[in-house]
Amino acid sequence: MNVDAARRIIVALDVDTVDAAEAVVARLGDAGQAYKIGLELLTAAGPALAARLAGEGKDVFLDLKLFEIPTSVAGAVRAAGRLGATMVTVHAMAGTRIMEAAVRAAADFPRLRVIALTVVTSLTDADLADVGVRATTAEQVPRLARLAQRAGCHGVVASPQEAATLRAHLGPGMLIVTPGVRLRAELAGQASTEHARPADPVAALRAGATHIVIGRSLTRSPDPAAVLAALSEELTL
Repeated sequence: MNVDAARRIIVALDVDTVDAAEAVVARLGDAGQAYKIGLELLTAAGPALAARLAGEGKDVFLDLKLFEIPTSVAGAVRAAGRLGATMVTVHAMAGTRIMEAAVRAAADFPRLRVIALTVVTSLTDADLADVGVRATTAEQVPRLARLAQRAGCHGVVASPQEAATLRAHLGPGMLIVTPGVRLRAELAGQASTEHARPADPVAALRAGATHIVIGRSLTRSPDPAAVLAALSEELTL
């Protein structure tokens, strides 16, 4: 898939104030071409930051994890499109009707892609069992991904470890967005992760991911712009 390397790296603005987010964006400068805004920052800062970044030509991934009745999901997707977002997430567990409603709503916005969340990357097999899902993550992720594809979603969110399996199941056309990516030690030092199934950026892309999401291991590095530029260059090799 022909996507500019810099836009394949989505920087997670995992902060709780607009000032903190603006500081990250300022430090990255032109190196930062794609940003993820999740529920915490959107609740704290409102939609203005997303609209401004989109207006400046940045890709904006609104990680809303929508799971509601179809009408409400469609309304939220249209709101994301009006902000200029390029991606918005919906839960695959919400089912076919809800994902189809999201896809129909996104059709009015040519740049907006509906990305279905399969299994949250912090979850383990034991966590699934706790909520009555007998399948393992390795079984549940492709099952939900195929459901999302049939519903017309443009891509899926899954852990880097599942990228190769999903690429085999879904073929070349679907986007695969992988959070839980952390920089290697030589780039940013050892960093902890909240994700149960992480991987490094190059490995995730070689496995079949189209986009990677990197958060604190990048934004807390001494020179995040230089690190991001180096990583973008590495991904073009």
